[in-house]
Amino acid sequence: MNSTAGSLPIYIQIAELLVRDIAANRLIDGERLPPERDMAAELGIAVGTLRKALAELEKRGLLERRQGSGNYIRAVSNPQSVYAMFRLELIEGGGLPTAEILSVVRREKPADLPDFGKSSEAWRIRRLRRLSGKPAALEEIWLDAGAAVGFKVEDLSESLYLYYRQKLKLWIVRAEDRMGLGFVPEWRPDEFGMPAGAPAPQVLRISHDQRGGKVEVSHTWFDPEIARYVARLK
Repeated sequence: MNSTAGSLPIYIQIAELLVRDIAANRLIDGERLPPERDMAAELGIAVGTLRKALAELEKRGLLERRQGSGNYIRAVSNPQSVYAMFRLELIEGGGLPTAEILSVVRREKPADLPDFGKSSEAWRIRRLRRLSGKPAALEEIWLDAGAAVGFKVEDLSESLYLYYRQKLKLWIVRAEDRMGLGFVPEWRPDEFGMPAGAPAPQVLRISHDQRGGKVEVSHTWFDPEIARYVARLK
């Protein structure tokens, strides 16, 4: 596992991976985690990095560290996660989401997008999404220019919603996903496993901010040989 410019620190990546496993009930309440050295070796990280990740989970109330006994999961109904609204998982379950930004431009909103925001322009962000390193999905995100005062491409982070909160004071609090069938776009990078024009599951997302306004619209095309869309109701 590695960390690149704009990505979350490795210990946060590990913490988020464990949070997703808790949310999916792959790690259950009271479950004892493997010894730290074994767990670090399996994840390919240093023991010190793992301990920082576990400390982050403990801070969030998701882990109990018992002296001389080990680390135990404390499951809660709605664990807070940077990727709380990210619905794709590997076919076999789980997977750490990461994102590579392919392009960012400001332009007129296309006429075929649902109505959103107050500006006639939007920031278009294209990304390749990976799950535990596997190219899983393509994203085209349109953020209303009127909601993105102070938008700086150089400050974009791997988690857009985290960037929105920290840099734009914009909270995405609700989203509507519409599933359908689309076609892989022409701008796909070579490493994405499906050719341009191939039929692919597509998610149209309309996102609302803390004031209730529609501020973002996105398209996601994913490879069904690698990923699946999951929504859990609790």
